[in-house]
Amino acid sequence: MDSAGKEREAVQLMAEAEKRVKASHSFLRGLFGGNTRIEEACEMYTRAANMFKMAKNWSAAGNAFCQAAKLHMQLQSKHDSATSFVDAGNAYKKADPQEAINCLNAAIDIYTDMGRFTIAAKHHITIAEIYETELVDIEKAIAHYEQSADYYKGEESNSSANKCLLKVAAYAAQLEQYQKAIEIYEQVGANTMDNPLLKYSAKDYFFKAALCHFIVDELNAKLALEKYEEMFPAFTDSRECKLLKKLLEAHEEQNSEAYTEAVKEFDSISRLDQWLTTMLLRIKKSIQGDGEGDGDLK
Repeated sequence: MDSAGKEREAVQLMAEAEKRVKASHSFLRGLFGGNTRIEEACEMYTRAANMFKMAKNWSAAGNAFCQAAKLHMQLQSKHDSATSFVDAGNAYKKADPQEAINCLNAAIDIYTDMGRFTIAAKHHITIAEIYETELVDIEKAIAHYEQSADYYKGEESNSSANKCLLKVAAYAAQLEQYQKAIEIYEQVGANTMDNPLLKYSAKDYFFKAALCHFIVDELNAKLALEKYEEMFPAFTDSRECKLLKKLLEAHEEQNSEAYTEAVKEFDSISRLDQWLTTMLLRIKKSIQGDGEGDGDLK
C-alpha cells in the first residue's frame, strides 16, 4: 500500500475509534462494556498512528498516539499511557518540537508518579536535546539536564548523573555562569579521580575548572591549580597542567605571543574543541594590548 493509501486507512481508523469512544459514553453502553469499547478505540488509535508513521505524517501520528495515551489513562493503564505519550513525543519530534516536549513531559509525570525515576531521567535528556538542537533555548536545556542528573543521583546512577552535569557545566561556562561550572567540574573531578577506570578524565575536569577560574581572576586560577595538584598528584604531570602554568606565566607578563605559542603547541598534539577554544580566547582577550578584536589562538 502506498503512503496515500496508508494515510486514508489511518483516517478511517481514527474516525472508527472516535465512534467507539462516543458509544462508550452512552448510559447503557457505560453500564455494559464501556471499557471494552475504549480498549478497542485505544488499539485503533495506535494502529492509525503507526500507519501515519509509515506515511511520514508525523503530526498526525503524534496526535493519534496522544489520543491512545489519554484513553489508556482513562482505563487506569498508566504504563501503557506513558509509553503512548513517549511514542507521540518521538513522532512529534520530527514535525513539532514544542508538542514533542509536551508529550514527553506528560510521560515523565506518569513515570515519576510510578516511581520510575531512571526512565523519567532519560526522557528529561531527550527534552534537553530538543531544546539544544531544535528550539535553541540553552537555559531550558540546562534545567532539564539538571533534573535528569537529580533523578539519576537519587537512583545511584552516578555516571549517568555526571554526564548530565558535565553538559550543564559546559553550557553554564558558555553563558558566563563560571561559578556554577567550576562547582560541577570540581565535584565530578573529585568523584572520578579515585576510580581506576575514570581517573584519566579527572584531569580534563580540573583543567576546565581552572580555565573558568582563570577567566574570572588570575589569582583564583593559581590557587585552584595548587589545590588540584594537591588533591590529584597525577594532574601535575599532565599536558593540561603544564599548559595552564605556561598560560598563567604569559598572562602575568601580559605576553600575548607566549600565550598563543603555548596554546598552539598544545593544539598540535591534542586538538582543541570549540568549548576550549572559546574559553582560551576569553582569557587571551584580558591580556592588555591584545588588540585583535575577537582574537585568534593560532
